[in-house]
Amino acid sequence: MEEQPRNSRPQIPVWGWILGILAIILVVQFWMRGSLNAPDKATADEVATLLTSNQVESIAMKNNVAEVTLKDGTTVAWDTDPQLSIYEELVYRGVPPETIEVFVLQTPDSSISDTLLTLAFSFGPILLIIWIFSRGFRQMQGGGGNSIFGFGRSKAKNINDGDRPTVTFEDVAGVEEAKEEVAEVVQFLREPEKFIQVGARIPRGVLMVGPPGTGKTLLARAIAGEAGTPFYHISGSEFVEMFVGVGASRVRDLFNKAKENAPSIVFVDEIDAVGRQRGAGLGGGNDEREQTLNQILVEMDGFDNETNVIIIAATNRVDVLDPALLRPGRFDRKVIVNLPDVKGRKAILTVHARGKPISKQVDFEDWARLTAGFSGADLENLVNEAAIFAARRNSVSIVPEDFQEAFDRVAIGPKKKSVVISEEDKEVLAYHEAGHAVVSFNLLNTDPVQKITIVPRGFAGGFVLPLPEETMVKSREWFEDKIAMALGGRAAEEIFFGRITTGASNDLQQSTSLARSMIMSFGMSDELGLRTYGNQSGNVFIGGNFSARDYSEEAAKQIDFEVKRILGENYERAKRIILENREQLVALVDRLLDVETLDREDFEALMNQVGAPAD
Repeated sequence: MEEQPRNSRPQIPVWGWILGILAIILVVQFWMRGSLNAPDKATADEVATLLTSNQVESIAMKNNVAEVTLKDGTTVAWDTDPQLSIYEELVYRGVPPETIEVFVLQTPDSSISDTLLTLAFSFGPILLIIWIFSRGFRQMQGGGGNSIFGFGRSKAKNINDGDRPTVTFEDVAGVEEAKEEVAEVVQFLREPEKFIQVGARIPRGVLMVGPPGTGKTLLARAIAGEAGTPFYHISGSEFVEMFVGVGASRVRDLFNKAKENAPSIVFVDEIDAVGRQRGAGLGGGNDEREQTLNQILVEMDGFDNETNVIIIAATNRVDVLDPALLRPGRFDRKVIVNLPDVKGRKAILTVHARGKPISKQVDFEDWARLTAGFSGADLENLVNEAAIFAARRNSVSIVPEDFQEAFDRVAIGPKKKSVVISEEDKEVLAYHEAGHAVVSFNLLNTDPVQKITIVPRGFAGGFVLPLPEETMVKSREWFEDKIAMALGGRAAEEIFFGRITTGASNDLQQSTSLARSMIMSFGMSDELGLRTYGNQSGNVFIGGNFSARDYSEEAAKQIDFEVKRILGENYERAKRIILENREQLVALVDRLLDVETLDREDFEALMNQVGAPAD
């Protein structure tokens, strides 16, 4: 019979063992005392009669009880008189003395087994209590961080062959450069001789840096799936407790486990929870967190540097990490896991579409272009939402309409079916969105309009969806056209209604942010010159300088003036474009009030039909 795996065997709780052992002791004690197999009682006259009739084999005394064994093998018990001996009592009842002398009347010596049983019953309960307490203390000491005495034990999960994730590098897409970096680490552990023969040193640590959702943890799961070595997984927040010294103890315990099973890999997710810059903040850092960080620094590159333990960490806040943690010898490699480009997004969509009935009409090339700025997690959510919409329609396949609905839901928000819009508000909304679209269509540096709708979604009453063209650098003209396009809705409201509404609040925030970036970060102001404004070192509470403002009041006034100038000039430019292309805007409004939503093909056909775009 095949042995049952240890982790699948039923675990008997401690209280079950206690009750079971106590029950066994009670049963044995009752049996030894005769409570279960007690012999029949007999009187002195009955025993005398049995002796006279020659039916008795022997008589033995045990605690004032005479056990009379008969020749047929049965036993009877006779409660003797403690004031008289058996001899005197039997003679008194008429038994001849010569008959009595045939039997052994003295109490027999206790056997060795009786002595051992007596000792067991005397000291058994005491030993049981000692065993229970010792077992409890062992569990509390060896139960990891969840036990009373396990604060200093690491909570890292050791992923073995049975629990190893099935994710491999083939399931990771869109981050090819990062995948090559971490795949090389796995290869080093599998074939160390290949690198050692040329004098290469195993990297101590690999730090994966990137925005949330770009696949850092997914890469770690792929490493765990590919590596044939022990893989320990822990979050940075699991090191630190409220008690000083616990985090450092857990770090030591984790590295001791990893060293015992070297070569091995330790993955620390969200390392910024424990690796923040020391001494940050107005009143200094937290002692417990800093002690934990100090222990990590020592373990990664201390005097003992002969161990084959690789640390892989992930964070989206590399700016707050301590410089000592980032230097070579600790984290030798910094792997940037950026948002995927159009090619990477197509590959990610293809990976997440595996096993799903995707219609052949769905072109992932188009959706990859439309989802600029999406992370891997966003793309996974997009495919899942499309599958949900297909299931709602009771469809057997996922069609482009499902992806379109899913994209609108993910990018903008769910459709507001319960919102009732008056005809006046609907007309204002149509002119507002048409203003954005017409200004964008008649500018050179804006992205093509992919979709325009006046159907409320999320926090938006309507929206114009551009199709972003990905470029490495942005020009001043791009920023100005972007601002003019954002202000096109406000300009259309003022021109056609002679008043302004609250519908442009988000447009104004976006335009102001772009204008400030032009001036303060990119040096695109002729008045303020090439320097940047504003301290880029970050917040004081995460290691930045106390004063985040590094410019004078006069410079602040100039910045405000330049922001106002840029917004004003581009607003006037937007109004001029709308006035020059008034027929296009009116035709677009009429179509929106009729069908509510236009795609790129219908929109461009309408614009070209009414009038050609201006230079």
